Amino acid sequence: MKRTRSIAGIGSAILLAATASFSQVTQVMKYARYAHEGRTSFGIVEGDQIRELDRSPIEGGKPTGKTVALSSVRLLAPVEPSKVIAVGLNYKSHLGDRKPAPYPGLFAKFPTCIVGTEADIVYPQGASNVHFEGELVIVIGKKASRVSKQEAPGYIFGVTAGNDVSERDWQRDDLQWFRAKASDTFGPLGPFLVTGLNHNDLLLQTRVNGKVLQKQRTSDLLFDVEDIVSYISQFVTLMPGDVIYTGTPGSTSAMKPGDVVEIEIEGIGVLRNKIAASSTDH
Repeated sequence: MKRTRSIAGIGSAILLAATASFSQVTQVMKYARYAHEGRTSFGIVEGDQIRELDRSPIEGGKPTGKTVALSSVRLLAPVEPSKVIAVGLNYKSHLGDRKPAPYPGLFAKFPTCIVGTEADIVYPQGASNVHFEGELVIVIGKKASRVSKQEAPGYIFGVTAGNDVSERDWQRDDLQWFRAKASDTFGPLGPFLVTGLNHNDLLLQTRVNGKVLQKQRTSDLLFDVEDIVSYISQFVTLMPGDVIYTGTPGSTSAMKPGDVVEIEIEGIGVLRNKIAASSTDH
């Protein structure tokens, strides 16, 4: 009996130690990329302050000792990816009458479509049916080629919120989704890059002018984050800072100039953008 209690006590101690270790590993950290006084910097967000880093957190940036008020900076997209990849039809609620595919359906956007929170989403000339698509976005932390699902977590730095803006008429009519998905400003990202979250179970909401139009948890993804990273890496080498939009839930609808769209993801924050009319300026 004494031995049983002793073993139980040892087991409890091991469990507590493991729990403490897990808590340290999974500490949530929030990073920003921002413009302030003519400089672009990276920093750790701590309440209403940003602690400046000497370089990107993906590159192992260290604190410089400087801080700045969050309210005094202009937040930029949290990363500058070399590749922007997206997954389509990855929630059952978005499939409609279509059957789930046996593997993630992929398409590409362009780095030039990336903008940060509070930047305008601009209607290109000739566009008339521009939709929102609120999505969880994966940010790659190190070079990944042909990794397994089990290895995938080691290649993911963190997550952010994204809006896979889509011109539906062009998506239907064009040979490829070049214009429909990758026009300038069609890839808002932000507001922050966050590590330590359980990215496979976060609440995602999309609001237009304050009205909730999408609401679902990322636990409903047909292909989860690790599936996606592993699958893409079988064909394309992912580099640090590359981003992957993971798919949108439910239905989408057209936005018009003047509308404000907000993508909010639990633990990440609110990605907010205003819709602007196309400009004739050259």
